[in-house]
Amino acid sequence: MPFCVAIDGPAAAGKGTVARAVASEFDLAYLDTGLLYRATGAKTYEGLSPIDAAQSLTADDLARDDLRSGDAGQAASRVAAIPEVRAALVDFQRAFARRSGGAVLDGRDIGTVICPEAEVKLYITATDEVRARRRHAELIASGEDVSVEEVLENLRERDERDSARAAAPLIPADDAMVIDTSDMTIDEAVKIVAQIVSQAMAARV
Repeated sequence: MPFCVAIDGPAAAGKGTVARAVASEFDLAYLDTGLLYRATGAKTYEGLSPIDAAQSLTADDLARDDLRSGDAGQAASRVAAIPEVRAALVDFQRAFARRSGGAVLDGRDIGTVICPEAEVKLYITATDEVRARRRHAELIASGEDVSVEEVLENLRERDERDSARAAAPLIPADDAMVIDTSDMTIDEAVKIVAQIVSQAMAARV
């Protein structure tokens, strides 16, 4: 029977790291839905319209090595505000969420739009300053020359754009459990989420 774990939250809150770890621990398929939008945004730099980019997305596009850059993140946020782009990617995400064997999806509208009937719904967040430091460390490690202040400004701009958009805004599902990772290590956050998933699985037996 399909079992879906929906993990939403803003950039650099830790949701991707937690989602991958939990998927591995419970042998569930994992989808970083943000990659779909990052890849779509990246293709717009090649001259495609956002809608055409979304409709022509392939597995190779998701394997690009530039999808974790700051530019890709900003492009993802811009194209994600376009209803036609979101519509083009919804079916893929929903099919993945209900695949045999279960799945973990992380993004910004998994628990509210993509899989509102998910067995586990979480909203992982952290303070702006903590998220900026985390993202700054990632970008520096990947070779980008950027200040913490610039990263913080970009994160806040993206948060505002993602939260204010008419199509699937970044908000917690009404029944999502909110987890603030500001003062947690990754291991602590993973342990908490794993306990929640384990309890939900046991309740279905």
